[in-house]
Amino acid sequence: MQNTPKNDGGAAFPHEAVKFNTDAGTGMTLRDYFAGQAVSGLYADANTWTHVEAAKCCYDLADAMLAERDRL
Repeated sequence: MQNTPKNDGGAAFPHEAVKFNTDAGTGMTLRDYFAGQAVSGLYADANTWTHVEAAKCCYDLADAMLAERDRL
């Protein structure tokens, strides 16, 4: 069974180099950005989460946000 690559949403902050496919790098993906934003809310109650649980939860939330974004 093949693993399907996750939708990463593309570049979170695209710039001209990305637009024209130059070798300048794309930086952070939108998936990473969404997960990074979610982690700040989770750690408002840091005693509830282990680091592994928080990371998994944040990326699960980012994946759900990207799926909903594609659905709309």
